[in-house]
Amino acid sequence: MVIKLENLSKEFKGVPVLEDVNLTLESGHIYGFVGPNGCGKSVLLKIICGFYQPTTGSVLFDGEDIIKKASFAPDTRALIERPSFIPYLTGYENLASLANIQKKIGKKEIEETLEKVNLTKDANKKYATYSLGMKQKLGIAQVLMEDPAIMLFDEPFNGIEEDTVIKIRKVLLEEAKKGKLIVVASHLKEDIEVLVDQVYKFDGGHVKLWKEEKKEKK
Repeated sequence: MVIKLENLSKEFKGVPVLEDVNLTLESGHIYGFVGPNGCGKSVLLKIICGFYQPTTGSVLFDGEDIIKKASFAPDTRALIERPSFIPYLTGYENLASLANIQKKIGKKEIEETLEKVNLTKDANKKYATYSLGMKQKLGIAQVLMEDPAIMLFDEPFNGIEEDTVIKIRKVLLEEAKKGKLIVVASHLKEDIEVLVDQVYKFDGGHVKLWKEEKKEKK
């Protein structure tokens, strides 16, 4: 899968948030988006998903423009901003409800995903009782569980304990090796150093390649 953003801009009430963005994202890589709060990282992720329409420009998935088609990104799952689930359902029940929409996976896959994010012991607790970290883990689980080709994460590790962060980073590295296209918007230096192949910096509405990691990932 190749995602191309061409001459893309976004304004809200005449105020530019993104200006003339051009970048290419390819399967088998993890990309980092960095920049201060309000710089447009979340907005760009929402445009890639098809949740926002750009003011100008194109979003191409393997050459197909989802803007012209007025469609959502194909085979894509995302955690953008704060996750939101049904409060009176358990963590497991929330994932099962989502899985029931497309019926791609069952109980086994959901349970395996909960283990990947260290949420197994909390799976049968109601979402309303979840801490910030537990909510983030559930949000990451819903991205992973149906094995999508494209995974987008917006500050995914907020409130998550260090051992679980390390575990999930390893999971994402393995997913990239399988050929997945992954984007992680993060302010954490460790995420960038450990995870990503290329870093794009957001500054004043512009998005530029900041650096390209050359090291071999473990």
